[in-house]
Amino acid sequence: MPKVALYAGSFDPITNGHADLIRRSLGFVDRLVVGVAVNIAKQPLFTVEERMTLIRSALDEDPRIEVRSFSGLVVTFAREAGAQVVLRGLRAVADFEYEYQMALMNRHLAPQLETMFMVPSLEVSYVSSSLVREVARFGGEIDQLVHPAVAQALRAKFAGGSPTGASTSPSVAR
Repeated sequence: MPKVALYAGSFDPITNGHADLIRRSLGFVDRLVVGVAVNIAKQPLFTVEERMTLIRSALDEDPRIEVRSFSGLVVTFAREAGAQVVLRGLRAVADFEYEYQMALMNRHLAPQLETMFMVPSLEVSYVSSSLVREVARFGGEIDQLVHPAVAQALRAKFAGGSPTGASTSPSVAR
């Protein structure tokens, strides 16, 4: 039986950190489902369809990777996708508490589903989608943080003024 893992997130947008974890996971799973979460509580910069297209572009259409959208519980989607493992990335200690709680709840809901934590490569350990959006919003250099197709899409989104979901928090790019 092939080993199938699920890597779920909003991917708004996919970063080189996400791509790093995805590529490295293919060393120990046969197939990876990248689940693009539809979260009605958030106002994403990119539509679900745009995020899925950018993910496929960033991953060079690798046939071992399936990109799908979902809403609802991760455990339900994992079951539908045939995944035995949920992959989660940990950039910093601050991520651990939340991710640990989620892993325990997922275990409660689906005891047969394992959670595996991965840390990113050192070069991309500080990269997050929210930071990339913030830097791009103010015209900062993002080419080392995301795939060229993602950089182009970000520049296009921000070329027309203030996008939906603009941050009101202090900018790292100022």
